[in-house]
Amino acid sequence: MGVHVMQHEAHTEHVHHDAHHAHHAGHAGGAGWATAAQATLHCLTGCAIGEVLGMVVGTALGWGNLATTLLAIVLAFFFGYSLTLRGILRAGVGFRAAFRVALAADTLSIAVMELIDNGVIVVWPAARDAMLDDALFWISLAVSLVIAFVVTTPVNKWMIGRGKGHAVVHRYHH
Repeated sequence: MGVHVMQHEAHTEHVHHDAHHAHHAGHAGGAGWATAAQATLHCLTGCAIGEVLGMVVGTALGWGNLATTLLAIVLAFFFGYSLTLRGILRAGVGFRAAFRVALAADTLSIAVMELIDNGVIVVWPAARDAMLDDALFWISLAVSLVIAFVVTTPVNKWMIGRGKGHAVVHRYHH
């Protein structure tokens, strides 16, 4: 990688970092909706990766709905925690401390997201039995994740406003 490219990336990261702190500075007394949405989007990313991977693997292996759903939930928690861990570890925090922070920051958010996401699939006629090559599989998954995002954002806003959830993670940002 050329020096110019590395300098540009370093500058871009610095600008992003400054903007990130400026964005949060206005929310010191409580969490704004943008902050809560950003935290929820972060959670949604990990959950979506886990959900899709779990559904793809379970369906490809011919597993039943329960086993596939359980795999998807486990993977959603795994990827949700992993994304948070990655950022905290980058800040130089040791693994054990970083893992505790990730658990504290993400457990409720991921749990709510998974409850809503899987609840939508359970009550959606035929969605549980849709296969990977069926549009209903992808449509129901996308709709369930959007609904989970909408429901989980106020939960994250409430947690961040009380110094919990992603407010804890933010303490480790440089």
